[in-house]
Amino acid sequence: MPHAEMQVSETYRKNLPLCVLDDEFDQIELMTSRLARAGFPAVGTEDANEALQMVRRGACHAVIADNQMPGMDGWKFLENALHSDPGICVILANGCYSVESAIEAIKHGAYDYLCKPIDFARLLKTLDDLAHVFTQRGHIRNLDQQILSSLEFHGIIGKSPAMLEMFDLARKVARHYTNVLIAGPTGSGKELVAQALQSMSPVAHERFAVCNCSALVDTLLESQLFGHIRGAFTGATDSRPGLFEYANAGTVFLDEIGETSLAMQAKLLRVVESREIQRVGSPEVKEVNVRLIAATNRDLRAEVRAKRFREDLFFRLSAIELRVPSLAERPEDIPILVRHFLKKYGESYAKPIHGLTRRAQVLLLQHDWPGNVRELENVLSSAAMSATNEFIDVRDLPSSLQHPRGHEHALEATWRPLPLEEVRRIHIDRVLESCNGNRVRAAHMLGIGRTSLYRHLKRANKRAHTASPDVN
Repeated sequence: MPHAEMQVSETYRKNLPLCVLDDEFDQIELMTSRLARAGFPAVGTEDANEALQMVRRGACHAVIADNQMPGMDGWKFLENALHSDPGICVILANGCYSVESAIEAIKHGAYDYLCKPIDFARLLKTLDDLAHVFTQRGHIRNLDQQILSSLEFHGIIGKSPAMLEMFDLARKVARHYTNVLIAGPTGSGKELVAQALQSMSPVAHERFAVCNCSALVDTLLESQLFGHIRGAFTGATDSRPGLFEYANAGTVFLDEIGETSLAMQAKLLRVVESREIQRVGSPEVKEVNVRLIAATNRDLRAEVRAKRFREDLFFRLSAIELRVPSLAERPEDIPILVRHFLKKYGESYAKPIHGLTRRAQVLLLQHDWPGNVRELENVLSSAAMSATNEFIDVRDLPSSLQHPRGHEHALEATWRPLPLEEVRRIHIDRVLESCNGNRVRAAHMLGIGRTSLYRHLKRANKRAHTASPDVN
Protein backbone atom coordinates (compact mmCIF):
# COMPACT_ATOMS: atom_id res chain seq x y z
CA MET A 1 0.00 0.00 0.00
CA PRO A 2 1.45 3.46 -0.90
CA HIS A 3 2.43 5.65 2.08
CA ALA A 4 -0.26 8.27 1.42
CA GLU A 5 -2.99 5.63 1.19
CA MET A 6 -1.71 4.04 4.42
CA GLN A 7 -1.96 7.38 6.23
CA VAL A 8 -5.52 7.92 4.98
CA SER A 9 -6.47 4.39 6.02
CA GLU A 10 -5.03 4.91 9.53
CA THR A 11 -6.95 8.18 9.85
CA TYR A 12 -10.19 6.45 8.90
CA ARG A 13 -9.54 3.57 11.32
CA LYS A 14 -9.27 5.97 14.28
CA ASN A 15 -12.88 6.96 13.62
CA LEU A 16 -14.19 3.42 14.15
CA PRO A 17 -14.15 2.26 17.80
CA LEU A 18 -14.73 -1.50 18.01
CA CYS A 19 -15.94 -4.03 20.56
CA VAL A 20 -14.92 -7.70 20.38
CA LEU A 21 -17.44 -10.07 22.01
CA ASP A 22 -16.32 -13.66 22.57
CA ASP A 23 -16.63 -16.24 25.34
CA GLU A 24 -12.92 -17.14 25.04
CA PHE A 25 -10.63 -14.63 26.76
CA ASP A 26 -7.58 -15.67 24.66
CA GLN A 27 -9.48 -14.94 21.45
CA ILE A 28 -10.48 -11.49 22.79
CA GLU A 29 -6.87 -10.60 23.68
CA LEU A 30 -5.55 -11.81 20.32
CA MET A 31 -8.18 -9.98 18.28
CA THR A 32 -8.10 -6.67 20.19
CA SER A 33 -4.29 -6.50 20.08
CA ARG A 34 -4.22 -7.14 16.31
CA LEU A 35 -6.94 -4.55 15.75
CA ALA A 36 -5.09 -2.02 17.92
CA ARG A 37 -1.87 -2.56 15.97
CA ALA A 38 -3.86 -1.97 12.77
CA GLY A 39 -5.00 1.41 14.15
CA PHE A 40 -8.53 0.64 15.43
CA PRO A 41 -9.60 1.67 18.95
CA ALA A 42 -10.69 -1.77 20.24
CA VAL A 43 -11.92 -3.21 23.53
CA GLY A 44 -13.16 -6.70 24.35
CA THR A 45 -15.59 -8.41 26.69
CA GLU A 46 -16.93 -11.89 27.46
CA ASP A 47 -20.24 -10.46 28.68
CA ALA A 48 -22.92 -9.81 26.04
CA ASN A 49 -24.80 -7.46 28.38
CA GLU A 50 -21.66 -5.37 28.89
CA ALA A 51 -21.29 -5.14 25.11
CA LEU A 52 -24.92 -3.99 24.87
CA GLN A 53 -24.22 -1.28 27.47
CA MET A 54 -21.34 -0.06 25.30
CA VAL A 55 -23.67 0.04 22.30
CA ARG A 56 -26.24 2.07 24.26
CA ARG A 57 -23.58 4.55 25.42
CA GLY A 58 -22.24 4.95 21.89
CA ALA A 59 -18.82 3.69 23.06
CA CYS A 60 -18.43 1.59 19.91
CA HIS A 61 -19.61 1.87 16.32
CA ALA A 62 -19.19 -1.80 15.45
CA VAL A 63 -19.19 -5.13 17.31
CA ILE A 64 -17.42 -8.33 16.21
CA ALA A 65 -19.50 -10.98 17.97
CA ASP A 66 -19.08 -14.75 18.27
CA ASN A 67 -22.31 -16.39 17.15
CA GLN A 68 -22.02 -19.31 19.61
CA MET A 69 -22.11 -17.40 22.91
CA PRO A 70 -23.56 -19.06 26.03
CA GLY A 71 -26.56 -17.29 27.55
CA MET A 72 -27.07 -14.89 24.63
CA ASP A 73 -26.10 -16.17 21.21
CA GLY A 74 -25.13 -13.97 18.28
CA TRP A 75 -28.65 -13.84 16.84
CA LYS A 76 -30.16 -12.61 20.10
CA PHE A 77 -27.29 -10.15 20.60
CA LEU A 78 -27.85 -8.82 17.06
CA GLU A 79 -31.54 -8.28 17.79
CA ASN A 80 -30.87 -6.52 21.12
CA ALA A 81 -28.05 -4.40 19.70
CA LEU A 82 -30.16 -3.14 16.79
CA HIS A 83 -33.01 -2.39 19.18
CA SER A 84 -30.63 -0.36 21.35
CA ASP A 85 -29.03 1.44 18.41
CA PRO A 86 -30.38 0.90 14.87
CA GLY A 87 -27.15 2.40 13.52
CA ILE A 88 -24.80 -0.14 15.12
CA CYS A 89 -22.84 -2.46 12.81
CA VAL A 90 -22.64 -6.06 14.04
CA ILE A 91 -20.27 -8.55 12.40
CA LEU A 92 -21.14 -12.13 13.35
CA ALA A 93 -18.47 -14.86 13.36
CA ASN A 94 -19.37 -18.56 13.31
CA GLY A 95 -17.34 -21.78 13.13
CA CYS A 96 -20.06 -23.38 10.99
CA TYR A 97 -20.25 -21.04 8.01
CA SER A 98 -22.75 -21.42 5.19
CA VAL A 99 -24.01 -19.10 2.46
CA GLU A 100 -27.58 -19.58 3.69
CA SER A 101 -26.72 -18.56 7.26
CA ALA A 102 -24.73 -15.55 5.97
CA ILE A 103 -27.69 -14.35 3.89
CA GLU A 104 -30.02 -14.89 6.86
CA ALA A 105 -27.73 -12.83 9.09
CA ILE A 106 -27.63 -9.96 6.58
CA LYS A 107 -31.43 -10.05 6.32
CA HIS A 108 -31.68 -9.71 10.09
CA GLY A 109 -29.45 -6.63 10.07
CA ALA A 110 -25.89 -7.95 10.44
CA TYR A 111 -23.24 -5.92 8.62
CA ASP A 112 -21.22 -9.04 7.71
CA TYR A 113 -20.97 -12.75 8.54
CA LEU A 114 -17.52 -14.36 8.83
CA CYS A 115 -16.17 -17.85 9.26
CA LYS A 116 -14.04 -18.77 12.32
CA PRO A 117 -11.11 -18.81 12.59
CA ILE A 118 -11.45 -15.29 11.18
CA ASP A 119 -9.48 -14.39 8.07
CA PHE A 120 -7.89 -11.17 9.43
CA ALA A 121 -7.18 -9.76 5.96
CA ARG A 122 -10.85 -10.22 5.05
CA LEU A 123 -11.91 -8.63 8.35
CA LEU A 124 -9.60 -5.64 7.77
CA LYS A 125 -11.15 -5.09 4.32
CA THR A 126 -14.65 -5.11 5.88
CA LEU A 127 -13.62 -2.76 8.69
CA ASP A 128 -11.81 -0.38 6.32
CA ASP A 129 -14.96 -0.10 4.21
CA LEU A 130 -16.95 0.59 7.36
CA ALA A 131 -14.39 3.13 8.65
CA HIS A 132 -14.56 4.92 5.31
CA VAL A 133 -18.37 5.13 5.59
CA PHE A 134 -18.22 6.54 9.14
CA THR A 135 -15.57 9.09 8.14
CA GLN A 136 -17.68 10.17 5.17
CA ARG A 137 -20.69 10.58 7.45
CA GLY A 138 -18.61 12.84 9.67
CA HIS A 139 -17.62 14.96 6.66
CA ILE A 140 -21.27 15.12 5.57
CA ARG A 141 -22.32 16.27 9.05
CA ASN A 142 -19.71 19.05 8.89
CA LEU A 143 -20.95 20.10 5.46
CA ASP A 144 -24.52 20.00 6.76
CA GLN A 145 -23.57 22.42 9.52
CA GLN A 146 -22.02 24.78 6.97
CA ILE A 147 -25.10 24.56 4.75
CA LEU A 148 -27.35 25.08 7.77
CA SER A 149 -25.50 28.27 8.65
CA SER A 150 -25.89 29.56 5.10
CA LEU A 151 -29.65 28.85 5.16
CA GLU A 152 -30.26 30.71 8.43
CA PHE A 153 -31.98 34.07 8.15
CA HIS A 154 -31.78 35.89 11.50
CA GLY A 155 -32.64 32.70 13.40
CA ILE A 156 -35.17 31.45 10.83
CA ILE A 157 -34.37 28.31 8.84
CA GLY A 158 -35.68 27.74 5.33
CA LYS A 159 -34.69 27.00 1.76
CA SER A 160 -38.11 26.52 0.13
CA PRO A 161 -39.17 29.04 -2.55
CA ALA A 162 -41.94 30.38 -0.29
CA MET A 163 -39.50 31.07 2.55
CA LEU A 164 -36.80 32.53 0.31
CA GLU A 165 -39.39 34.88 -1.20
CA MET A 166 -40.48 35.95 2.30
CA PHE A 167 -36.83 36.50 3.36
CA ASP A 168 -36.24 38.65 0.27
CA LEU A 169 -39.29 40.84 0.91
CA ALA A 170 -38.34 41.20 4.59
CA ARG A 171 -34.86 42.45 3.62
CA LYS A 172 -36.35 45.01 1.23
CA VAL A 173 -38.88 46.49 3.65
CA ALA A 174 -36.88 46.27 6.91
CA ARG A 175 -35.25 49.71 6.54
CA HIS A 176 -38.37 51.54 5.43
CA TYR A 177 -41.47 50.16 7.12
CA THR A 178 -43.60 51.94 9.72
CA ASN A 179 -46.39 49.33 9.82
CA VAL A 180 -46.11 45.66 8.83
CA LEU A 181 -48.63 42.82 8.99
CA ILE A 182 -47.28 39.27 9.38
CA ALA A 183 -49.82 36.55 8.57
CA GLY A 184 -49.39 32.84 9.09
CA PRO A 185 -50.74 29.85 11.02
CA THR A 186 -50.03 29.29 14.70
CA GLY A 187 -46.54 27.95 15.33
CA SER A 188 -45.11 29.00 11.97
CA GLY A 189 -42.62 31.54 13.41
CA LYS A 190 -44.29 34.93 13.06
CA GLU A 191 -42.51 36.38 16.11
CA LEU A 192 -39.14 35.30 14.70
CA VAL A 193 -39.97 37.21 11.51
CA ALA A 194 -40.88 40.26 13.60
CA GLN A 195 -37.55 40.02 15.45
CA ALA A 196 -35.73 39.71 12.11
CA LEU A 197 -37.42 42.88 10.85
CA GLN A 198 -36.39 44.69 14.03
CA SER A 199 -32.78 43.49 13.81
CA MET A 200 -32.47 44.68 10.18
CA SER A 201 -34.16 48.05 10.78
CA PRO A 202 -32.46 51.37 11.60
CA VAL A 203 -33.85 51.04 15.16
CA ALA A 204 -32.24 47.64 15.75
CA HIS A 205 -30.60 48.86 18.98
CA GLU A 206 -33.80 50.35 20.37
CA ARG A 207 -36.41 48.53 22.45
CA PHE A 208 -38.55 45.74 21.02
CA ALA A 209 -41.78 45.40 23.02
CA VAL A 210 -44.05 42.36 22.61
CA CYS A 211 -47.74 42.11 23.48
CA ASN A 212 -49.92 39.04 23.01
CA CYS A 213 -53.32 40.60 22.31
CA SER A 214 -55.19 37.32 22.79
CA ALA A 215 -53.93 36.85 26.36
CA LEU A 216 -55.55 39.97 27.89
CA VAL A 217 -59.08 41.30 28.23
CA ASP A 218 -59.74 44.76 26.77
CA THR A 219 -59.28 46.73 29.99
CA LEU A 220 -55.95 45.10 30.80
CA LEU A 221 -54.81 45.28 27.16
CA GLU A 222 -55.53 49.01 26.99
CA SER A 223 -53.54 49.63 30.17
CA GLN A 224 -50.72 47.39 28.91
CA LEU A 225 -50.44 49.24 25.59
CA PHE A 226 -51.25 52.85 26.51
CA GLY A 227 -50.40 52.97 30.22
CA HIS A 228 -52.53 54.53 32.97
CA ILE A 229 -52.47 57.29 35.57
CA ARG A 230 -52.85 56.91 39.29
CA GLY A 231 -56.49 56.33 40.31
CA ALA A 232 -57.64 55.50 36.77
CA PHE A 233 -59.15 52.24 38.08
CA THR A 234 -59.21 50.13 41.20
CA GLY A 235 -55.67 49.03 41.99
CA ALA A 236 -53.97 51.78 39.98
CA THR A 237 -51.86 53.03 42.88
CA ASP A 238 -49.36 54.81 40.65
CA SER A 239 -48.95 56.02 37.07
CA ARG A 240 -47.32 53.70 34.60
CA PRO A 241 -46.31 54.04 30.94
CA GLY A 242 -47.61 51.52 28.40
CA LEU A 243 -45.66 49.55 25.83
CA PHE A 244 -45.94 52.31 23.20
CA GLU A 245 -44.18 54.76 25.53
CA TYR A 246 -41.75 52.11 26.75
CA ALA A 247 -40.69 51.31 23.16
CA ASN A 248 -40.63 54.92 21.98
CA ALA A 249 -38.07 55.18 19.12
CA GLY A 250 -38.15 51.38 18.84
CA THR A 251 -40.66 48.72 17.77
CA VAL A 252 -43.91 47.33 19.19
CA PHE A 253 -44.99 43.84 18.17
CA LEU A 254 -48.72 43.11 18.54
CA ASP A 255 -49.16 39.35 18.32
CA GLU A 256 -52.59 37.92 17.39
CA ILE A 257 -54.09 41.31 16.60
CA GLY A 258 -57.02 39.52 14.97
CA GLU A 259 -58.26 38.61 18.46
CA THR A 260 -58.83 42.22 19.53
CA SER A 261 -62.32 43.73 19.89
CA LEU A 262 -63.68 46.41 17.59
CA ALA A 263 -63.42 48.94 20.43
CA MET A 264 -59.73 48.17 20.94
CA GLN A 265 -59.16 48.29 17.18
CA ALA A 266 -60.52 51.85 17.15
CA LYS A 267 -57.94 52.85 19.79
CA LEU A 268 -55.16 51.13 17.86
CA LEU A 269 -56.21 52.92 14.68
CA ARG A 270 -55.35 56.26 16.27
CA VAL A 271 -51.82 55.05 17.04
CA VAL A 272 -51.39 53.71 13.52
CA GLU A 273 -52.68 56.89 11.87
CA SER A 274 -51.21 59.66 14.05
CA ARG A 275 -48.75 57.95 16.43
CA GLU A 276 -50.65 59.46 19.36
CA ILE A 277 -51.69 57.78 22.61
CA GLN A 278 -53.59 58.60 25.78
CA ARG A 279 -52.95 56.87 29.08
CA VAL A 280 -56.06 55.35 30.66
CA GLY A 281 -57.70 58.06 32.80
CA SER A 282 -55.62 60.90 31.34
CA PRO A 283 -56.78 63.69 28.98
CA GLU A 284 -53.20 64.31 27.87
CA VAL A 285 -52.27 63.24 24.33
CA LYS A 286 -48.70 62.04 23.84
CA GLU A 287 -46.83 61.49 20.61
CA VAL A 288 -44.83 58.31 20.17
CA ASN A 289 -42.33 57.38 17.49
CA VAL A 290 -42.64 53.64 17.10
CA ARG A 291 -42.55 51.09 14.33
CA LEU A 292 -45.53 48.77 14.53
CA ILE A 293 -45.50 45.08 13.59
CA ALA A 294 -48.77 43.17 13.88
CA ALA A 295 -49.23 39.42 13.48
CA THR A 296 -52.28 37.21 13.06
CA ASN A 297 -53.17 33.59 12.38
CA ARG A 298 -56.56 34.66 11.01
CA ASP A 299 -57.53 35.67 7.50
CA LEU A 300 -58.13 39.35 8.23
CA ARG A 301 -59.75 39.91 4.84
CA ALA A 302 -62.42 37.38 5.80
CA GLU A 303 -62.68 39.02 9.23
CA VAL A 304 -63.25 42.40 7.57
CA ARG A 305 -66.01 40.92 5.38
CA ALA A 306 -67.59 39.41 8.50
CA LYS A 307 -67.45 42.85 10.24
CA ARG A 308 -65.18 41.47 12.99
CA PHE A 309 -62.15 43.57 12.02
CA ARG A 310 -62.06 47.23 11.05
CA GLU A 311 -61.41 47.72 7.36
CA ASP A 312 -59.55 51.01 7.87
CA LEU A 313 -57.19 49.43 10.41
CA PHE A 314 -56.61 46.43 8.17
CA PHE A 315 -55.65 48.55 5.15
CA ARG A 316 -53.23 50.66 7.19
CA LEU A 317 -51.56 47.60 8.70
CA SER A 318 -51.41 45.57 5.50
CA ALA A 319 -49.67 48.16 3.32
CA ILE A 320 -46.77 45.76 3.76
CA GLU A 321 -47.80 42.15 4.38
CA LEU A 322 -45.47 39.22 4.97
CA ARG A 323 -46.98 35.75 4.86
CA VAL A 324 -45.24 32.91 6.71
CA PRO A 325 -46.18 29.59 5.06
CA SER A 326 -47.26 26.58 7.11
CA LEU A 327 -44.83 23.68 7.43
CA ALA A 328 -47.15 21.53 5.29
CA GLU A 329 -46.61 24.04 2.46
CA ARG A 330 -42.82 23.70 2.66
CA PRO A 331 -41.99 20.03 3.35
CA GLU A 332 -38.54 20.49 1.76
CA ASP A 333 -37.60 22.55 4.84
CA ILE A 334 -38.27 19.70 7.30
CA PRO A 335 -34.84 17.98 6.93
CA ILE A 336 -32.88 21.19 7.57
CA LEU A 337 -35.17 22.16 10.44
CA VAL A 338 -34.57 18.71 11.93
CA ARG A 339 -30.79 19.21 11.73
CA HIS A 340 -31.12 22.68 13.25
CA PHE A 341 -33.19 21.51 16.23
CA LEU A 342 -31.08 18.38 16.83
CA LYS A 343 -27.96 20.56 16.95
CA LYS A 344 -29.69 23.01 19.28
CA TYR A 345 -31.02 20.43 21.73
CA GLY A 346 -28.03 18.12 21.43
CA GLU A 347 -25.94 21.01 22.74
CA SER A 348 -28.56 21.93 25.37
CA TYR A 349 -28.68 18.38 26.76
CA ALA A 350 -24.95 17.73 26.18
CA LYS A 351 -25.69 14.76 23.92
CA PRO A 352 -23.84 13.88 20.68
CA ILE A 353 -27.00 13.47 18.55
CA HIS A 354 -26.04 13.03 14.90
CA GLY A 355 -29.45 12.61 13.27
CA LEU A 356 -32.46 10.37 12.81
CA THR A 357 -32.72 6.75 11.76
CA ARG A 358 -34.28 6.24 8.34
CA ARG A 359 -37.55 4.94 9.74
CA ALA A 360 -37.79 7.98 12.06
CA GLN A 361 -37.16 10.28 9.07
CA VAL A 362 -40.00 8.61 7.16
CA LEU A 363 -42.43 9.17 10.06
CA LEU A 364 -41.55 12.86 10.32
CA LEU A 365 -41.99 13.41 6.59
CA GLN A 366 -45.36 11.63 6.60
CA HIS A 367 -46.79 13.74 9.44
CA ASP A 368 -48.89 16.75 8.40
CA TRP A 369 -47.60 19.04 11.24
CA PRO A 370 -50.79 20.90 12.25
CA GLY A 371 -48.73 22.68 14.93
CA ASN A 372 -46.15 23.75 12.34
CA VAL A 373 -42.51 24.50 13.26
CA ARG A 374 -43.35 24.82 16.96
CA GLU A 375 -44.74 21.27 16.97
CA LEU A 376 -41.67 19.94 15.15
CA GLU A 377 -39.38 21.67 17.65
CA ASN A 378 -41.30 20.25 20.61
CA VAL A 379 -41.17 16.73 19.14
CA LEU A 380 -37.40 16.89 18.57
CA SER A 381 -36.72 18.51 21.94
CA SER A 382 -38.54 15.67 23.69
CA ALA A 383 -36.87 13.04 21.50
CA ALA A 384 -33.40 14.49 22.14
CA MET A 385 -34.05 14.44 25.87
CA SER A 386 -35.13 10.78 25.92
CA ALA A 387 -32.72 9.45 23.29
CA THR A 388 -29.99 7.09 24.51
CA ASN A 389 -28.10 6.80 21.20
CA GLU A 390 -26.43 9.07 18.67
CA PHE A 391 -29.40 8.66 16.31
CA ILE A 392 -33.02 9.30 17.32
CA ASP A 393 -35.23 6.31 16.51
CA VAL A 394 -39.00 5.81 16.23
CA ARG A 395 -39.28 4.79 19.90
CA ASP A 396 -37.92 8.22 20.94
CA LEU A 397 -40.77 10.02 19.14
CA PRO A 398 -44.22 10.74 20.67
CA SER A 399 -46.79 7.94 20.45
CA SER A 400 -48.97 10.09 18.16
CA LEU A 401 -46.20 9.91 15.53
CA GLN A 402 -45.31 6.27 16.24
CA HIS A 403 -48.88 5.17 15.49
CA PRO A 404 -50.04 7.55 12.75
CA ARG A 405 -52.74 5.19 11.48
CA GLY A 406 -54.88 5.55 14.61
CA HIS A 407 -56.71 8.52 13.09
CA GLU A 408 -57.18 6.67 9.82
CA HIS A 409 -58.80 3.73 11.64
CA ALA A 410 -61.22 6.16 13.29
CA LEU A 411 -62.13 7.53 9.87
CA GLU A 412 -62.60 4.02 8.48
CA ALA A 413 -65.00 3.24 11.32
CA THR A 414 -67.29 6.14 10.27
CA TRP A 415 -66.83 5.67 6.52
CA ARG A 416 -69.90 5.53 4.29
CA PRO A 417 -70.25 5.58 0.51
CA LEU A 418 -70.78 9.05 -0.98
CA PRO A 419 -71.26 10.40 -4.50
CA LEU A 420 -67.99 11.64 -6.00
CA GLU A 421 -69.36 15.20 -6.23
CA GLU A 422 -70.11 15.14 -2.50
CA VAL A 423 -66.58 13.91 -1.69
CA ARG A 424 -65.17 16.76 -3.81
CA ARG A 425 -67.33 19.32 -1.98
CA ILE A 426 -66.31 18.03 1.48
CA HIS A 427 -62.63 18.08 0.52
CA ILE A 428 -62.82 21.65 -0.83
CA ASP A 429 -64.62 22.80 2.35
CA ARG A 430 -61.90 21.25 4.53
CA VAL A 431 -59.09 22.84 2.52
CA LEU A 432 -60.82 26.24 2.68
CA GLU A 433 -61.19 25.84 6.44
CA SER A 434 -57.50 24.99 6.82
CA CYS A 435 -56.67 28.14 4.81
CA ASN A 436 -58.98 30.28 7.00
CA GLY A 437 -61.19 31.01 4.01
CA ASN A 438 -58.38 32.27 1.77
CA ARG A 439 -59.49 31.08 -1.67
CA VAL A 440 -56.23 31.92 -3.41
CA ARG A 441 -54.26 29.72 -1.00
CA ALA A 442 -56.94 27.00 -1.13
CA ALA A 443 -56.78 26.88 -4.93
CA HIS A 444 -52.98 26.60 -4.72
CA MET A 445 -53.18 23.70 -2.22
CA LEU A 446 -55.85 21.94 -4.32
CA GLY A 447 -53.73 22.30 -7.44
CA ILE A 448 -56.47 24.06 -9.43
CA GLY A 449 -56.95 27.58 -10.72
CA ARG A 450 -58.97 30.18 -8.84
CA THR A 451 -61.59 30.18 -11.58
CA SER A 452 -62.08 26.43 -11.20
CA LEU A 453 -62.40 26.79 -7.43
CA TYR A 454 -65.00 29.55 -7.80
CA ARG A 455 -66.93 27.37 -10.25
CA HIS A 456 -66.96 24.44 -7.78
CA LEU A 457 -68.14 26.73 -4.96
CA LYS A 458 -70.85 28.32 -7.10
CA ARG A 459 -72.11 24.87 -8.14
CA ALA A 460 -72.12 23.69 -4.50
CA ASN A 461 -74.03 26.80 -3.35
CA LYS A 462 -76.59 26.34 -6.11
CA ARG A 463 -77.20 22.72 -5.10
CA ALA A 464 -77.52 23.70 -1.44
CA HIS A 465 -80.05 26.43 -2.34
CA THR A 466 -82.05 24.01 -4.51
CA ALA A 467 -82.06 21.34 -1.82
CA SER A 468 -83.32 23.69 0.93
CA PRO A 469 -87.12 23.98 1.23
CA ASP A 470 -88.81 27.33 0.59
CA VAL A 471 -89.87 29.20 3.70
CA ASN A 472 -92.96 31.36 3.33
